[in-house]
Amino acid sequence: MELQNTVKEALNALYHHPDDAVRMQADRWLQEFQRTIDAWQVQRDFEELPSEAFRPLRDSLNSLLTAFHKGPPKVRTQISLAVAALAVHVPAKDWGDGGIVNWLRDEMNSHPECIPSFLELLRVLPEEAFNYKIAARPDRRRQFEKELASLMEVALDILRACLNISELTEQVLEAFASWLRLRHRIPSSTLASHPLVLTALSSLSSDILLEASVNVISELIHYTAARNSGGVVAHMPLIQVIVPQVMSLKSQLRDSSKDEEDVKAIARLFADMGDSYLELIANGSDESMVIVHALLEVASHPEYDIASMTFNFWHNLQIYLIERDSYVSFGNEASIEAERNRRLLVSFRVQYPQDYADLSREDLKDFKKTRYDVADVLIDAALVLGGEATLKILYMKLVEPGGSSGNGEHSNWRSAEAALYCIRAISDYVSVTEAEVMPQVMYLLPKLPHQPQLLTTVCLTIGAYSKWLDAAPTGLSFLPSLIDILVSGMNVSEDTAAAAALAFRHICNDCGKKLCGSLDGLFHIYQRAMIGEGTFKVSAEDSLHLVEALSVVITELPSDHAKKALEVLCLPAVTPLQEVINQGPLVLGQTTARELTVHIDRLANIFRYVNHPEAVADAVQRLWPIFKAIFDIRAWDMRTMESLCRACKNAVRTSKRFMGLTIGAMLEEIQALYKQHHQSCFLYLSSEVIKIFGSDPSCADYLKILIESLFSHTICLLKTIQDFTSRPDIADDCFLLASRCIRYCPDLEASNSILTFLSDIFDISNSSQGEKYTSIRDNVIIPRGPTITRILVASLTGALPSSRLETVIYAVLSLTRAYRSRALEWTQDSVSLIPSTAATEAERLRFLRALSEVVSRGDVNALTISIEELSEVCRRNRTVQEIVQGALRPLELNLVNGVVV
Repeated sequence: MELQNTVKEALNALYHHPDDAVRMQADRWLQEFQRTIDAWQVQRDFEELPSEAFRPLRDSLNSLLTAFHKGPPKVRTQISLAVAALAVHVPAKDWGDGGIVNWLRDEMNSHPECIPSFLELLRVLPEEAFNYKIAARPDRRRQFEKELASLMEVALDILRACLNISELTEQVLEAFASWLRLRHRIPSSTLASHPLVLTALSSLSSDILLEASVNVISELIHYTAARNSGGVVAHMPLIQVIVPQVMSLKSQLRDSSKDEEDVKAIARLFADMGDSYLELIANGSDESMVIVHALLEVASHPEYDIASMTFNFWHNLQIYLIERDSYVSFGNEASIEAERNRRLLVSFRVQYPQDYADLSREDLKDFKKTRYDVADVLIDAALVLGGEATLKILYMKLVEPGGSSGNGEHSNWRSAEAALYCIRAISDYVSVTEAEVMPQVMYLLPKLPHQPQLLTTVCLTIGAYSKWLDAAPTGLSFLPSLIDILVSGMNVSEDTAAAAALAFRHICNDCGKKLCGSLDGLFHIYQRAMIGEGTFKVSAEDSLHLVEALSVVITELPSDHAKKALEVLCLPAVTPLQEVINQGPLVLGQTTARELTVHIDRLANIFRYVNHPEAVADAVQRLWPIFKAIFDIRAWDMRTMESLCRACKNAVRTSKRFMGLTIGAMLEEIQALYKQHHQSCFLYLSSEVIKIFGSDPSCADYLKILIESLFSHTICLLKTIQDFTSRPDIADDCFLLASRCIRYCPDLEASNSILTFLSDIFDISNSSQGEKYTSIRDNVIIPRGPTITRILVASLTGALPSSRLETVIYAVLSLTRAYRSRALEWTQDSVSLIPSTAATEAERLRFLRALSEVVSRGDVNALTISIEELSEVCRRNRTVQEIVQGALRPLELNLVNGVVV
């Protein structure tokens, strides 16, 4: 009791005391307390409980379960979860009494008044078999599932007996649904006439029992479709019992008196049947079409949460039909057309509501999600029906009465916007040769009112069909009026401007050759947007779309014209930068990064998308004094340096060897600045230069000096593990540079620190050029192999986040393939350091055996699984993780003569 009071006081201080020092002291005490034997109950690791304490704990929990048999249901549930968690850890032979299910049956017979509590325990048992929050070892969890499956008949007998107590029917059905999730192979003929199944089916008409019944029937549907249980044909006796009962509920989907949650439950059954019996439905039999009609009824329900339950079915049906190269047969042409139209009725769901302007942020988010989901359904329809057929239906929605309106008429814009949104959604599935509907759509667009939401969708639709505009014989005739729409969009609002800029980019990307003759007009639009002239509302981010658009058009020009056009393109970005520089170093140093990067980023995009290497190289040479001034004065500013290095990187990628006149000055600049300011982007830019110039013998001497300089300074920054943690950007770009050196200029390798980039080092012998450097690699790696392996094993078992597991696994594979039996020895020595309290001998052996399989047979899958399981075991709680990491942590890394040892 005294200890309990101390814990309560510490918790109270942690959460409520006004003094920070007291709260920190309480936090430290509680962390230490959690490591003591007295606190085992707050740990997630059952193994911290003394073995002799199991039986008293089980009996104590059972006493609570019986004591609260008339208590609050939530309390009973929590006690049941505790007992179930205990059962997950304890094998049936150690539990005694034939395992927990037989023990539970005996307890129910001995204490019939407590049956509601025991029923709750019976319900949660199968659920806890799949609860990975319980820190059971993988082997034990699998064994527990097998134990439960072997006792399925005992559990069902208990539930069948409980059906005699009418007030427990709902509990019995919920428990039955839970046990069905084990997917035990009970013959369908047995289930078809089983009292529990018959009770669930008959209870579908009960408002009180509907949800529990639906849960049972849903599990039965999934069970009949499970591949490992014989498939649909083997379960036909059960299916023939279930389907008619479910189909009898179809009329309730439209029953306005029905509770919405009940309608959702019924709709879920139809969706489950669609998902489970997909192959039967795809065959087009009359029997299966009954299910399709029910699913169409659900899909057209006015409540989105209900209708969306079918979206997954339509998507999977589309995939199955496309792969099988066949279509669902609906009978005659009239019924086919009717079904097509019914499927596309979902278009009304994307229409803007009347109160759109007043919607909350969450409602806006839900509305956008609805539109995305409907777009996915329309894509599925287009894949099956064909893009042109789908387009025709949607076009009729656009031009039907109320679907579109002339200029100045805003009342009907919502239906037009909804139809256009749907037409845009299927753009990838409409052929560029379509000549019936798309010309009419393009003719109609300029006639629509410039209402902001409608104009946004009009702009996006223009962009979506840019490839059609390029391919269509009449495409060129539409372009002037469509570009006028985009210019209007840039003037209305930020949203319409964003859509217009994106569409402008698509138009120029796909219709660049057609637009070369209109370059003066395009430049006029571009310059107005760049300087924010008049009412243009294009943001700095969206202006990059315009930069890319004009860059692509310039790429279509002949070389002599491209150089002049490139100067004009750069001018709106160069002028403001030059103006700042002209005001002197003090002003340049005090200018905000944003005022510089907005223009530098535009230049970066120009260098990236103008595919005229010589013209770009000339432009960079002319602009180098501006770049150098910014480098010299702003080298301390990470944001500006990243932007400027990105521009230089794009120029190097585009110009390649034509950059020869400027590249030397650029590299001298960043080499000198890196010594002072240690910006990681300097390393990244250098790695790009290595990639392009590394194999050029004429650059060898200079690049060697560059590499040695950069790495000698990087080594000084990364002396300890803590340095890697505090400067991950430097470490990341350093390893990238090392990798590029190994791949593109291995002859220049002067610093052994490069070899610490593990995966590339281990794999170097796999490349044609790298094989001759294997001996150098081995001289570095073999003496350090045990330490490297120990670090890798530590990374797998908790030193790195589990999200990095895949990367570390590849490093382990590379090491094993490179050093085979030697790597096995290193790994065995490292794994043996893991205490048996964290990982058992069997668990460690399974990992080592899988690693050995990689060496002998190249079996990678088994290794991945065994690593994931070992990782899970060693990360199951903080205490275990700390024990493992403490055992595996190597001696502090030191640097001797520039080499990690």
